[in-house]
Amino acid sequence: MNLSYVWYDTAHWLLSPARAASDFTKHFFDNPGNPLTNTPYARTVSAACELFERTTRRYGKPAFNLPTTRIGNETVSVMERIVWERPFCRVVSFERTHRAAKNQPKLLIVAPMSGHYATLLRGTVETFLPTHQVMITDWADARMVPLAEGRFDLDDYIDYIKAMCRDLGPDLHLMAVCQPAVPVIAAVARLEAENDPFIPLSMTLMGGPIDTRRSPTAVNRLAEERGIEWFRRHCITKVPPSHPGFWRDVYPGFQQLSGFMAMNIDRHLTAHWEMFNHLVEGDGDSAEKHREFYDEYLAVMDLTAEFYLQTVEKVFVNHELPKGEMMHRDQPVDLMAIRRCAIMAVEGERDDISGVGQTLAALELTPNLSSDKKLYHLQAGVGHYGVFNGSRFRAEIAPRIVEFIENHAREPVRKAASRA
Repeated sequence: MNLSYVWYDTAHWLLSPARAASDFTKHFFDNPGNPLTNTPYARTVSAACELFERTTRRYGKPAFNLPTTRIGNETVSVMERIVWERPFCRVVSFERTHRAAKNQPKLLIVAPMSGHYATLLRGTVETFLPTHQVMITDWADARMVPLAEGRFDLDDYIDYIKAMCRDLGPDLHLMAVCQPAVPVIAAVARLEAENDPFIPLSMTLMGGPIDTRRSPTAVNRLAEERGIEWFRRHCITKVPPSHPGFWRDVYPGFQQLSGFMAMNIDRHLTAHWEMFNHLVEGDGDSAEKHREFYDEYLAVMDLTAEFYLQTVEKVFVNHELPKGEMMHRDQPVDLMAIRRCAIMAVEGERDDISGVGQTLAALELTPNLSSDKKLYHLQAGVGHYGVFNGSRFRAEIAPRIVEFIENHAREPVRKAASRA
């Protein structure tokens, strides 16, 4: 049995006294009443204590924290509301108090279920709040879901997307960021094959692994070289007794995070060294930017083992979708069935997770979709994160997506089918 999760929890518990001592020391040297507070020595000790505490803590789920947005020249309040919920996911809607809001296109952002929380897309949500009725999938941390709630695999993921389309439609637009590109296009293909009246008007696929045989990255090559059994033996462990999901088989978030950080370890070490210097120098603004980024980046969630292993096997090892071999339950996922849902593919020139051409494949694998319902955008100068966040996303990518959605939001409103 893989005991890595037990050792991880144990190490976290054993470090608790050291973290408490570090926190006490930091507060002692930060105290305005301490005559040493403003000395280089005190700032150095305080900075060291903060870095120790931050690198050994377990980060909780962040909040979206989007209280307002701008519509036209007005600042309007934003309120989060749960509009759809099942054991492994809920959909958060960002409700805005403005007369024009109800007439804007409905956009469901499908966040990646790949280790980080949906709040990683906070900037994506914020960008579309002025122009769309925005909703986002808020996937559950598997260690927090009791074993009695059952399994959750890739087939369940596709079922969830289909159910969201039916319950949140009609006239819904989907945006899949990275990992969900495959289950989203698979769900749409099944809805099309079933002639479902709640087929989305469009889907925007951003940096997604539709065909990982193209421009394979280090992540893609690792999956092919290791094979599914290696991942089963080395990546899967059981949730320890201290969590609600006790005894559930999971791919732990801390393992996923260690893989992410190992890919760019020099950059992360440099960032932490720079933060240490910012704290010593009293540069609070720069230190706060570091805190904001890493509070999000280091907050991770566990994935169910069955979902993780199915995804690795079907998407990264066997390439079932582009080969036309993917099945959902006992039905084929036939991309040839897509005839109505418009598709936009967005890629980053420097993406080291989903190489250039992997998302573009979605447009080539759907020959029965007319060319006027397809759009491709390759963003120069951005990596994976820049595809859905940052200044270039806001200035160059988002406007193209807004225009694409607008162009495919003008169809006559579909009559809702009976849900009996």
